[in-house]
Amino acid sequence: MGNTALEKLINGSDIRGIAIDTKEHKANLTQKEVKKIAHGFLRLLKEDKKVQRTPIKIAIGFDSRVSGPAIKEALVEVFLQAGVTILDAGLATTPAMFMATQFPEVDADAGIMITASHLPYFHNGLKFFTKDGGAEHEDMEKIIEYADSKVRAQKKGHLETIDLISYYAKDLVQKIQKGTGLDKPLKDLHIVLDAGNGAGGFFAADVLEPLGAKTTGSQFLDPDGYFPNHIPNPDNSEAMASIQEAVLKNKADLGIIFDTDVDRAAVVDDRGEFINRNNLIALLAQIVLADEAGATIVTNSPTTSHLKDFIEDLGGKQYRYISGYRNVINKAIELNDEGISTPLAIETSGHAAFRENYFLDDGAYVVAKILMLLPALNQKGQKIGDLIKDLKQPAEAQEVRFTILDEQYQKYGHQVIDDLEEFVAQTAGFDLEPDNTEGIRINVSKAFGSGWFLLRMSLHEPLLVLQVENDHEGSNQKVFEKLAEFFKRYNQLDLEKLEKVLAE
Repeated sequence: MGNTALEKLINGSDIRGIAIDTKEHKANLTQKEVKKIAHGFLRLLKEDKKVQRTPIKIAIGFDSRVSGPAIKEALVEVFLQAGVTILDAGLATTPAMFMATQFPEVDADAGIMITASHLPYFHNGLKFFTKDGGAEHEDMEKIIEYADSKVRAQKKGHLETIDLISYYAKDLVQKIQKGTGLDKPLKDLHIVLDAGNGAGGFFAADVLEPLGAKTTGSQFLDPDGYFPNHIPNPDNSEAMASIQEAVLKNKADLGIIFDTDVDRAAVVDDRGEFINRNNLIALLAQIVLADEAGATIVTNSPTTSHLKDFIEDLGGKQYRYISGYRNVINKAIELNDEGISTPLAIETSGHAAFRENYFLDDGAYVVAKILMLLPALNQKGQKIGDLIKDLKQPAEAQEVRFTILDEQYQKYGHQVIDDLEEFVAQTAGFDLEPDNTEGIRINVSKAFGSGWFLLRMSLHEPLLVLQVENDHEGSNQKVFEKLAEFFKRYNQLDLEKLEKVLAE
């Protein structure tokens, strides 16, 4: 590609960087870089013939981050010079920005969401959409390759403001009404929402309340890009504890939590039990398999072994795949193309995409699917948590991350993984799991209890990630002690975190 500084901003299928200078960090995603990226995106749309219409219509939205308006300003400047019709959505969500290309009232050719998900306030980024879906990693590479192009037009573009969230919220309300056959399906239900001061606060007044729900006790609905209350992340223990407390304090029937840009969600049931990670996958599996027996569900690799049993007991099949939400989604699309019916792709982080919803990772749609269950459950005297009561929970689940110090960290990390297979073969009670597509997954037994561990490379960082789970209290420690014999051979691994676990 050649533009090293911009190349470093590629994060999977997104652009991400530091948008605000701090004492520890120098900004590398300023208006200067954003303008280059804007030119690269326009060139991509033209060169790859992703858009045929002239003038191009591009919708732009941002989450609550304080740097969002400045980044939007840089995009607008470039797009106006290029003759683009710009649809300014203001505060928006990632799934809404894709839907801007689908709603006939908006009819955008492309959408850009300014967000860095749950990362600290000084970060920001860009997600790109066309009518065909979200951009891929290869698109990011092309955008950076094209970044020095100057795209101008003889006629200046046009800027108009749209209320995209109103369209999006109305669409969700209609889908929930249709799914339940009721005008007020949430009548007499008390539901609290935690938006984490991100972009999802609209969901209380614009979706839950029109459907009849009581929402008192909802919290952190106002956008605040410094995220003063907790990290807006349904995969974070502090965030989940916050919505749990709100549910129990308000004696609510359900709690909902979104991440900053609302492409991820989780819920808490009336008893305060978390329904995220493996529990959320199990709940959504219950939904899709009730509609289609025998279907396949794609997940990322580090899911509990009990989840596979749960899905198979429902008559479905789990396909564990490489971590990364685009990887999981793309594998589901590929399986469908091969004739293997796959209605759901989901990661333990909360990224979940339904085939019926464009395979868009949409936290609000996930919640909508869960809300559709409530009227029928109420009639039976059941709660959400009852649907996953048969999912066995491990006694212990831990994760340790090893920083790889070698400059060629990918090569070094994969060598460690390859070497581990030989160590496993020599260890009684360690058995290779053949149903695995990422790193190495091992089932443990005998002296090591009953469970598994997975060692894999991090997607974008110089890290080896070790996840260990066991059904026997205290057995994880035995696994860690045995694995320490293996890891101490490698002087280019930082073993500090493993040593802390061993000392506990």
